[in-house]
Amino acid sequence: MFLKVANNMNIFKSLCKMSTFGLVLITLVSVVGCASINTAKPVKLLMSTTLGDVEMTLYPDKAPVTVANFLRYVDAGAYRDGSFYRVVRHDNDNGSPKITVIQGGARKGVVEWQPIPLETTEVSGINHLDGTLSMARAEPQTATTAFFICIGAQPGLDFGGKRAKDGLGFAAFGKVTRGMDVVKAINQIRNSKSSENPYMQGQMLSQPVLITDIKRL
Repeated sequence: MFLKVANNMNIFKSLCKMSTFGLVLITLVSVVGCASINTAKPVKLLMSTTLGDVEMTLYPDKAPVTVANFLRYVDAGAYRDGSFYRVVRHDNDNGSPKITVIQGGARKGVVEWQPIPLETTEVSGINHLDGTLSMARAEPQTATTAFFICIGAQPGLDFGGKRAKDGLGFAAFGKVTRGMDVVKAINQIRNSKSSENPYMQGQMLSQPVLITDIKRL
């Protein structure tokens, strides 16, 4: 259902060679089902928030591992009562180059599976443009449930960009197809609270925006 051999077999083989994450990849393949490998189609989702609905499309043919991971949490209900808790704008960004995004994640207490291998934009071909959906991370190979949505093009987040010190960028895997007005409204919220991390100072919302659920359409 989510893997397309024609375009991703080389990616599949290279990821399987990674000793730390080979088992993770095999587990994700078992989740999506080997019988469906050749029929990857875009997956449409509806995300409901207290500020409105957002429709999203994911691309399993381009980012199979990342999409499979995200859908596993969606199907498990992990994003029910989750939230958008961080907003980054040019006027509060403490990194470089400056970006404009909103970051959200699963509800507190959700048990997370193993982090997934990083599918870079060089591999997927999905760049960080307006409405792009991408996985948040610290170091490479650490993404689990946290994700962000771009407002405007953010090339600094792509492979080779300067935002991540390692130069690998972030794993884009979908885009918003309806509801960017909701995304932009969240980004403009300014009720921030103090953060222990200077890098995130002025970005963490004191009243996060509730994600009531994310479901397949």
